[in-house]
Amino acid sequence: MAHIPGTDRSQLLLLPEVVDDYVGPDNAVRFIEAFVDQLDLKIAGFARVGAKATGRPGYDPADLLKLYIYGYLNRVRSSRRLEAETHRNIEVIWLLRHLKPDFKTIADFRRDNRTAFRQVFREFVVLCRQLDLFGREMLAVDGTRIKAVNNKNRNFTRSSLATFVQEADAKLSAYMARLDEGDAGEERPAGGHPGRGDPKLAEKIAAIRGKRDRHKEMLAELERTGADQISLTDPDARAMAAMTKVGVGYNIQIAVDVKHKLIAEQEVSNQVLDLGLLAPTVKAAMEVLDVEVIDAVADRGYFKIEDIEACEGAGITAYVPKPIRGPAVREGFFSKEEFRYDVERDVYDCPSGAVLSPKYFGKSRDNVKIDYANRNACKACALKPRCTKSFRRVSRLENEAVLDRVAARLAARPEVLDQRRESVEHPFGSIKQWMGQGAFLMRRLENVRGEFSLTALAYNVRRAITLVGVQGLIAAAKA
Repeated sequence: MAHIPGTDRSQLLLLPEVVDDYVGPDNAVRFIEAFVDQLDLKIAGFARVGAKATGRPGYDPADLLKLYIYGYLNRVRSSRRLEAETHRNIEVIWLLRHLKPDFKTIADFRRDNRTAFRQVFREFVVLCRQLDLFGREMLAVDGTRIKAVNNKNRNFTRSSLATFVQEADAKLSAYMARLDEGDAGEERPAGGHPGRGDPKLAEKIAAIRGKRDRHKEMLAELERTGADQISLTDPDARAMAAMTKVGVGYNIQIAVDVKHKLIAEQEVSNQVLDLGLLAPTVKAAMEVLDVEVIDAVADRGYFKIEDIEACEGAGITAYVPKPIRGPAVREGFFSKEEFRYDVERDVYDCPSGAVLSPKYFGKSRDNVKIDYANRNACKACALKPRCTKSFRRVSRLENEAVLDRVAARLAARPEVLDQRRESVEHPFGSIKQWMGQGAFLMRRLENVRGEFSLTALAYNVRRAITLVGVQGLIAAAKA
């Protein structure tokens, strides 16, 4: 029996098939078209929305935006690959109505409209809010690092530059000593030390001098600008902490609504640590979610008293566990958490039952710091070997009641930490593994922000399609 034959490619058809037949009613491209068509691209900040009366016609920004949303939704971010899709992908051919922009036009559109993509992301958040996909009760905040277009060997810190200059000076001194020895022994028979005419040694000295001078110039630039590091390929990229496993990259912050794990707000910065980023991220999410009060949970990396205090002032109920750190913990002594503070008496009760009273006053950054101690009790304490070497001092900031309230909230609701991990790790896992974005394609902070706005938009679209389907999204977009 013969196999099922195909249709002859040269066969003429009386009624040709249309492209629309190849795109089903539940295909995501139909929502992309409906969503972009209802956007006001001029208000969003896109360039060249209005066509000029003269000159060669250009591509409609709406068509190029549709192409990018489709690309990020289907793990195609490269402008050259997107160009290839316009020639061979039937979904893209349907979406762009047979338009075939070249890769440079596609790449220029992303660069020129990098700030407008954030507004498109927010417009989709508003659409999901109208569909009641956001609980708007609790946000899980976390950060991750994504690699930049900058090799770690092209990133320099103050210490690495100073170390290289010092080592280069030592090498030059050694080479110059060899040259002096060679000069002193020029009359010696063959086989002695090389003289100043040795081309290999002269080349080494010239190369080291050149690298040393370049490193000195970079060190002087850091001194002039006050920056802590410099990157040569992408000037805005920064060397991240070793624990992040990303050499040089950017710090990605997201606020995820715990109801359906949708991203409510996202931001990209080149700040190495997460300290101080909780309040700004949540406040931006509150604005787009249109709420005045909300709960926010984050990990230990966000524990900063000024940031938590700012949360309380903005209507944010923060849940941030306190990290176990400090000199006492490093030396194996009792941690501060084992000393109980009595608000009414303004004293600390130590593990042995002694009372530590306020004794010393100072400043920690912009806060007043108070040290509580009891020298006499420490002298005769049986627990002294587990507590201190001389006498124990417990520090407390003047506004530390903010942290006490956070600790009390966490003690009452310890499950929120697991809820944070379950919620916020889902977007990061999807973005890095399923969407394959382990590195950025563009350089400079503003370009990277635009690129990640498209990434977060694509994640939310994929998630919303799973929740309500393409037809539900189309109906909401056209409403």
